Amino acid sequence: ASGMALVGSYVGLSKILVLVLPIFLLAWLRFGIAAVAMAGWVKRQPGEAKLGPHDRWLLFLESFFGNFLFSVCMLFGVARTSALAAGVIMAAIPAVVAILSWILLKERITLRVGAGIACAVGGIALVSFGKHASGDLGSLVGNLLLLGAVTCEAIYVVIGKKLTGNVSPKRISALINLWGLLLVTPLGLWQALAFDFGSVSPGTWGLLVFYALAASVVTVWLWMKGLQRVPAPQAGVFTVCLPLAAAAVGVGWLGEPAGPGHAAALALSVAGLLLAT
Repeated sequence: ASGMALVGSYVGLSKILVLVLPIFLLAWLRFGIAAVAMAGWVKRQPGEAKLGPHDRWLLFLESFFGNFLFSVCMLFGVARTSALAAGVIMAAIPAVVAILSWILLKERITLRVGAGIACAVGGIALVSFGKHASGDLGSLVGNLLLLGAVTCEAIYVVIGKKLTGNVSPKRISALINLWGLLLVTPLGLWQALAFDFGSVSPGTWGLLVFYALAASVVTVWLWMKGLQRVPAPQAGVFTVCLPLAAAAVGVGWLGEPAGPGHAAALALSVAGLLLAT
């Protein structure tokens, strides 16, 4: 629950960071700060099995979808829409997990899960096209990018469950962060060369450190540690904390307007999340 609440809070607060830092530079700094913080987690612990080729491939996929692509889609999406809308859309993660399981694993979608998917779709439609949404093309593109981030996160959840059986949560967190750093470094360096670092305020640097540690270190460790002890369907229930935290940051901290349409969208997304899990 605390892991998902942190995800919701940094999704909302990243709205501030993308106004100051270019997207790829922001992602690069995030992974770099986290790599320093988790340097001691990379080595294999005594008694831990060696990584096989299958585990190494899963770690790469976990980082590619859950770190690299998720960060790019989420940051570009949040820059074009509201934190409140981001929270509503992120609540669709369990519904997307169910749809991917149906497509890729041929798992049956029950009536209850189907109702959850319908609620999630309804919530996203309300926040994207309702009269209280910003309604312009940029906002729609932002919401579509956030849907891409949701798909990446759903893949991350499925792969993560397989990894926790063989690799410790700390080592998973450190290794997938290093892959993320490697993947984004060329783009991050390109944007860093033309950026004026002196224009960044101390408060923004502090928020960046919080974002890096929350996104790459604390939330990943909390989620992986929780998955060791909680069945995946039960763990999915706690993702309810994500949209609620993002909405709280958007309305309470960033001062975003919240009309009846937003409230209905948030209620639908939470109902869909609980049904799907």
